Amino acid sequence: MLVHLRQYKHEEVQFDDNRTTGESQTEDTVNPDAEDYFGKDMDEFDVETWDTVEYEGDPIERRSVTIEGVTAVSVPQEPTDEDDPDLPGRTLQLRMGGGIEFVEQAEIVEVQDMEVTESEAEGKVSKEDDPQGKAPMDEEP
Repeated sequence: MLVHLRQYKHEEVQFDDNRTTGESQTEDTVNPDAEDYFGKDMDEFDVETWDTVEYEGDPIERRSVTIEGVTAVSVPQEPTDEDDPDLPGRTLQLRMGGGIEFVEQAEIVEVQDMEVTESEAEGKVSKEDDPQGKAPMDEEP
């Protein structure tokens, strides 16, 4: 399966001589234009990219994670020691062919089984045996 997640962490503060503790970072400081900063577009680099977003009035960092080859996804019933109540998401457990991987502070965006063949949705049959027919999933009845 292909699993797409969003993972969160607290903002990593970058101090300089003009900032004091608790002073908010500006968008230009946190996310400078990549081409101006590096001389190349970010798509040309193979790096993890965390974006600064606001959550309950505070800046936090978020990234998108896509993992292939997952056989099962589960959420532990009890929060783990790594779960931070000040951030969205929980620890997710991903079972893969080579073992188990844990992803802290994550939310599931989409899980897709790449091996399933697509077919049209079957309609339901009412108790009166009056068939409702077939309808594609994308259309509303």
